[in-house]
Amino acid sequence: MSMQIEDPRVVEFDVQTDEMLVNMGPQHPSTHGVLRLLLRTDGEIVHECTPHIGYLHRCAEKIGENLATPQWIPYTDRMDYLAAMNMNLGFSLAVEKLVGMEVNEKAMHLRVFIAELGRVASHLVAMGTYGLDLGSFSPFLYAFREREIILDFFEEACGARLTYSYLTVGGATHDLPDEIEVPDGLSALLQVPKGRRAPFFEVVEMFLSWLEKRIKEYHALLTTNAIFIKRTAGIGVLSREAAISYGCTGPVLRGSGVNYDLRRKADGEAIYTRMYDGYDFEVPVAPFTDAPREAVVGDNWCRFYVRMMEVVQSIRLIRQSIPKYLKAEGTHREVFKFNTKLPKDEVYLETECPRGQMGFYIVGNGNAEPLRARAKSSCFCNLSVTDQLCEGVPLADVPSVVGSLDVVMGEIDR
Repeated sequence: MSMQIEDPRVVEFDVQTDEMLVNMGPQHPSTHGVLRLLLRTDGEIVHECTPHIGYLHRCAEKIGENLATPQWIPYTDRMDYLAAMNMNLGFSLAVEKLVGMEVNEKAMHLRVFIAELGRVASHLVAMGTYGLDLGSFSPFLYAFREREIILDFFEEACGARLTYSYLTVGGATHDLPDEIEVPDGLSALLQVPKGRRAPFFEVVEMFLSWLEKRIKEYHALLTTNAIFIKRTAGIGVLSREAAISYGCTGPVLRGSGVNYDLRRKADGEAIYTRMYDGYDFEVPVAPFTDAPREAVVGDNWCRFYVRMMEVVQSIRLIRQSIPKYLKAEGTHREVFKFNTKLPKDEVYLETECPRGQMGFYIVGNGNAEPLRARAKSSCFCNLSVTDQLCEGVPLADVPSVVGSLDVVMGEIDR
């Protein structure tokens, strides 16, 4: 009878791990602001993710109760500072709804032109920084190069490159320029002589035509990159039902397969959708026919791809807005005085901003200063799903999940 001899070199261990609390932040590249995530982990697996907000709180809403409504426009710039033009627009529309003001056709088309350029600039940042979060450096450089050209256009229009206060109550502070100098970045790319001046919209069209070709390169560098797909497809899946339940909006909601966009008559308020009357555009919604086989509706990849497709649609809208603006009658702004009394009424209005539906609530009391001025952040609702999305994922995938939500903390911490 043979006997098994125990090998003294083999030692068995009952391996167990202890739960740990790990701080991600309060400063981390994928948060795009000051956010602290408290992660409860078991080894490398995340079991709970609790966001801690408030690091950028600036009492903006309380300040709004002590200023005339046009004076509060600069504070909206500093909410979503990557889409400040869209913030200006939302609050201005809310004030116009409260006082019963109608903006002329020319000012409406100007607003569409500026708002959609702002959406392109915002999504370029989202694309570039998300690629950087996941280890791809080149798209980040390209995205910021293209965004700089858009900021050159904004600077020509209003003199600012980040906090504009341009779209204001009644329209815009200034009309668009007739002629500009071709931005240095664009002249270098298109080999146009430096310092050449040309009609403003001709330069914009030069940029849009060039950007359209670049989008295909972005897809080659990032969207269809095998490593990028591995880090995003099938990870952070947010179901349609959960997205609606949490109040998610924008690309996060449409990435989960919900076809909802406030720019359409069926979804938004008349004072806002009237701006887009006669415009032809599509709303990108998951699932996508050209998605990789690993992708699942509601995952990180779908949220990213919605933004990429929205850039294409915004280019369509910008192109349509130019002839409409040139043909429209009226001026760039209706007069609205700082001492205009607000009626004793309340109003709430939401607009489709790059990160979702941004809402403004105003209560008038017969004075120029509102009794209440409040903002509803799209990023606040979108951030609230992090606990569900991060549960059960490896620690290394948390930046991928948070980055796909594209939150800006200035909008949450007001």
